[in-house]
Amino acid sequence: MQLGRVVGQVVCTVKDRNLEGYRLFVVQCLDEHLQPLGKPLVAVDGIRCAGPGDVVWVTQKRDAAIALDDKPPVDATIVGYVDEVSAEETPGGPVRIVDRGLDRESKA
Repeated sequence: MQLGRVVGQVVCTVKDRNLEGYRLFVVQCLDEHLQPLGKPLVAVDGIRCAGPGDVVWVTQKRDAAIALDDKPPVDATIVGYVDEVSAEETPGGPVRIVDRGLDRESKA
């Protein structure tokens, strides 16, 4: 699984019937300090509650299809919403909070 931030939404005029009812989002993958990592990707909103700016867990490849009952043809699926991210400053050192999703104004 990969940490990511929803940065946009994809609008489709036609999509596979197994994807009806699911939203598609552009997700920027992130490292443990919430810094961008690689190129953005399109992911199906498997939890049906993600939105722009949210930090989420994304699964890819075969696991992405399995997360949606193995029906739709997908390469990436959002499988979890992240409330808080914390990381060690140094290996074995103190842990600091990198982000609290609930502190953002949109969630207040």
